Amino acid sequence: MGKLFGTDGVRGLVNRELTPELAFRLGRASGALLRKPEQRTALLLGIDPRISSSMLEGALAAGVCSSGVDVYAAGVIPTPAVAYLTREMKTCAGVVISASHNSFEDNGIKFFNEDGYKLPDELEEKIEALVLSETDNLPRPTGSEVGRIIPFPNALNRYVQFLKEKVELSLTGLRIVVDCANGAVSEVAPRVYRELGAQVISIHDLATGTNINKDCGSTHLESLQQAVLKHQADLGIAHDGDGDRLIAVDEKGQEVDGDKILVICGLALQTKSSLQEKVVVTVMSNLGLKRAFQKAGVQVYETKVGDRYVLEKMLETGAVLGGEQSGHIIFLQQNTTGDGVLTALHLLKVVKETGQPLSELAAQMSTYPQVLLNVRVKNKNSWVKNAAIKQAIAQAEKSLGQEGRLLVRPSGTEPLLRVMAEGEDQRQLEEIAERIGEIIVQELGPSN
Repeated sequence: MGKLFGTDGVRGLVNRELTPELAFRLGRASGALLRKPEQRTALLLGIDPRISSSMLEGALAAGVCSSGVDVYAAGVIPTPAVAYLTREMKTCAGVVISASHNSFEDNGIKFFNEDGYKLPDELEEKIEALVLSETDNLPRPTGSEVGRIIPFPNALNRYVQFLKEKVELSLTGLRIVVDCANGAVSEVAPRVYRELGAQVISIHDLATGTNINKDCGSTHLESLQQAVLKHQADLGIAHDGDGDRLIAVDEKGQEVDGDKILVICGLALQTKSSLQEKVVVTVMSNLGLKRAFQKAGVQVYETKVGDRYVLEKMLETGAVLGGEQSGHIIFLQQNTTGDGVLTALHLLKVVKETGQPLSELAAQMSTYPQVLLNVRVKNKNSWVKNAAIKQAIAQAEKSLGQEGRLLVRPSGTEPLLRVMAEGEDQRQLEEIAERIGEIIVQELGPSN
């Protein structure tokens, strides 16, 4: 990849790394490259509620319009809704302004093609080359050929209807706590669950622009766990800022992560002969997931971290289910990207159909201890050729043996190296991760 695009679009600190000027140039480049030739065309644009989103929306929309492409402005809407509506509206592309689970100071811009899939690396690189070029030789149409910004106020309603049609389900009799992360699902998620009959206690659903993901959502479960126990709910659902993730909490207040949700939903589909006996996960997925699926005769394909790579492998193998431990889960027969509300509906359907509490369903997978350490560094890509780090990794892998594994990888969106150790002995894993973290800092230096 180049200098702008990471594993999930362009992301950075607003007004320093991700500026309105950059958003404008991204709009011009994407409009020029993605527009349909010989006809007037439009691009669908959605945002999350963080304070900088409207500023970047205006800049990006201006760039798109300057390239001669109209913009359907959907306003605050989840990322998977943009993917769906891009297909439904037959636009040339979809764009969402969001930094997902990051704090409000950051923001991001990610693109979907006309079929609702994230852009391939080659196309992102073409956009990037145009944006970084010293000269702007892109067309500048005039008169009636200039693009227009067209409000799309019915976008949320159409997404709600899509969700309710894709998973036929009655939630009558279930009490659910929903953590909206003060993000893009704050209106949609509670509404969908209520309209399907659930009793819903909604928390963190008042977006101020500066509280998105703050001590809430899929990366901060504490308040959801407390609310589930307080209200004696059947389960809790935690979304993230842009609505493409889901982490659950069972009736005992215990976390049910993306791996366990994949196992619960996957095995349920397998019993109905709807899984096609294959599933796609990443190298971060717990060893317990692989063993649960293998026991059921399901082939597990692994990819590097990133839902885009999960999707690529799903398309390659014909799998209908894939996802990540973080809660990005793709039900490819319904949507082209991770969709937190859609995933919740599939999970709730299993709970309703089996009559089992979520804790029992989650017990279908035994979780191996897994330690994850994030190490901030100046250059997250320089570790690969470092002899001391490579030697420490080799020693750790030898000590773990066949019943464990070690994974070191750079973050796709932050200046971090992630160290993951998995095995049977929690204390051993912690010692290994800490030792490797110390060597990484000694060799590469901490980030400023």
